[in-house]
Amino acid sequence: MAQRLATEYVKTCLTLTEAEMIQFIQLFESENVFLQAKVAENGDQEIILKDNSGEEVVLAFERRKGKFVCEGSCRVNDPLLSNLIRKAVSRFKGDAIVNRIYPAFTMNYVYKRGSVVRISEIVSGKHKLVYEYKDTVGQFERLYRKQHVERQIQTVYTRIDELLDKRNRSDTTDDQRGVDEQLTQLARKLFELEA
Repeated sequence: MAQRLATEYVKTCLTLTEAEMIQFIQLFESENVFLQAKVAENGDQEIILKDNSGEEVVLAFERRKGKFVCEGSCRVNDPLLSNLIRKAVSRFKGDAIVNRIYPAFTMNYVYKRGSVVRISEIVSGKHKLVYEYKDTVGQFERLYRKQHVERQIQTVYTRIDELLDKRNRSDTTDDQRGVDEQLTQLARKLFELEA
């Protein structure tokens, strides 16, 4: 197996509650990673992670609406530190684009809400799709909803046909006006359903 040279977190977004921030710190401390936290007056935090070789990774968390938000990028050479950041992205439902760099190729991982949704291999600038998550259940749900709307549209058309027959049979203008009002409402509903 090829030796990984580095892991590059090209774009990372983590949003943590105060309790999750404590768990985030504990995740690294449990693996004996040197961690230093700097807290600014406004509540922002800077987490500095240091591996055995002395490499530092700085993660800046901005305080927004009672949560800590980390958006940024970093490059990690230490496999343990890289794995812990991956675990954090997964555990805390983060989004990330990650490049795992090897001597002859790069593996690109895309995380959405903590799960890998796409893996690509990059060799000489060419991308080859290795894996892509397909939301089959979601596709079936959307299809079902679409069919549900189609059935509603059919029901409205049937009701319109009945009202048109009734209008043709009616003798008074009052009856015709009543039918016309109902037809107007159904036309609006049909417009909404077809949109």
